[in-house]
Amino acid sequence: MRVEQLYRYPVKGLSAEALEAVTLSPGQCLPHDRRFALAQGDNPFDLAAPAWVPKTRFGCLAVNAGLALLQSAFDPKTGTLALRAPDGAAMLGDTRSIAGRAEIAGFLTRYLGTEARGTPRFLEAPGHNFTDVAAKCVSIIGLASLHALEAATGARLDPLRFRANVYVSGGAAWAEFGLLGKEIQLGGARLRVFKRIVRCPATQVNPGTAQRDADPPAWLRQHFGHADLGVYAEVLEGGRVTMGDALTPLQGELLG
Repeated sequence: MRVEQLYRYPVKGLSAEALEAVTLSPGQCLPHDRRFALAQGDNPFDLAAPAWVPKTRFGCLAVNAGLALLQSAFDPKTGTLALRAPDGAAMLGDTRSIAGRAEIAGFLTRYLGTEARGTPRFLEAPGHNFTDVAAKCVSIIGLASLHALEAATGARLDPLRFRANVYVSGGAAWAEFGLLGKEIQLGGARLRVFKRIVRCPATQVNPGTAQRDADPPAWLRQHFGHADLGVYAEVLEGGRVTMGDALTPLQGELLG
């Protein structure tokens, strides 16, 4: 299998950033992936003791489809987050300062409108990632599996609906499920696949229009008897991953 696309999502629920290469570290997510999040006012997240909280307590596509039209770009060197709404409203916020984070929270709160609950907070908790599962990991989707879903439904589905870090071509549909509990070589890094990804209502949202115009979870159950697409893998040995690199199963596993 071959790496076709690499993405990080610096702010939970906001737009993807395409990468040509990334260096993975043991026990970590992609650098800057889900580093920030907008916590709704009813979110008990404690910055002093960061712990996993369900996605629905944050601004997220599963609940807030309109976030798909909000463009964002993060500069790790300066800590600057650029945001642009579809009506042209834009801002540059400093994620490294209290005032800057408050400004970003205000912009996102105004954008959410009636979907904002209480007084939302724009959060960063050093060492914590606002991922959908508690474990720090990398998400991988086999494009053959996505194409099997498209063939079964007659629908074209933008891969970004599924917000994975790594999209790979080659191999048979659903072959990645056979890697559960196994190790893989991904470019220069070694990972262990530990969980199938159960798809949620976020995948109903068209990333180009913000309309809920498809239902991948229901379609997966209808045609394949499960609601899973993609896998999570933990990084065991760090290394560089570049577009075009191979995903190779270890321990004699096959993907065909």
